[in-house]
Amino acid sequence: MRIVIAGGHGQIALRLERLLAARGDEAVGVIRNPKQIDDLRAAGAEPVVLDLESASVEETAEVLRGADAVVFAAGAGPNSGSERKDSVDRGAAVLFADAAERAGVRRYVVVSSMGADPDHPGNEVFDVYLRAKGAADADVRSRAALDWTILRPGMLTNDAGTGQVLLTASTGRGPVPRDDVAAALLELLDTPATAGLTLELISGGVPLTVAVKDIAGN
Repeated sequence: MRIVIAGGHGQIALRLERLLAARGDEAVGVIRNPKQIDDLRAAGAEPVVLDLESASVEETAEVLRGADAVVFAAGAGPNSGSERKDSVDRGAAVLFADAAERAGVRRYVVVSSMGADPDHPGNEVFDVYLRAKGAADADVRSRAALDWTILRPGMLTNDAGTGQVLLTASTGRGPVPRDDVAAALLELLDTPATAGLTLELISGGVPLTVAVKDIAGN
């Protein structure tokens, strides 16, 4: 498969790129900063420099043409302000969806956030972030031309992955290693029957492959 990943230098994205490359798939990482090119190549990914805050739909679609699936894993980052929460966490996700439609790529997997809600109250930056993520999710879910899956991980950790998770529509709060989030994304990409699902993910007691097969059958 050829998988194009927005936010290609993110911690989850780099892990996913390594997993894809290790099994012979083609991972393409979209990044804003050319200084990150070597890191992507070291992960086995093909880097593409494109600023999703300023790129056009057609420019982005050119990157996506020929892909089997796209993964939106971009984010403005923990030190960014409210304006970039909207321009990246919402705006770039919508742009990437527009570009996927134009490029004819149906499979669209989103890394969202637990608690994402377009109507989330509050004026703190994190409140803006949850609204931006929620608005992006709502936009993606409205698109009949996309086979979308939205993944909302719990509190991310850098612990080693265990492969044991809880993956359902609503898990409650809990931690999850980034390793397991990347592995879950890979399983979701391999399981087209998860299209149309919004899922939460935390550590649990079910092997990841079993958890994805179970949820795909629901």
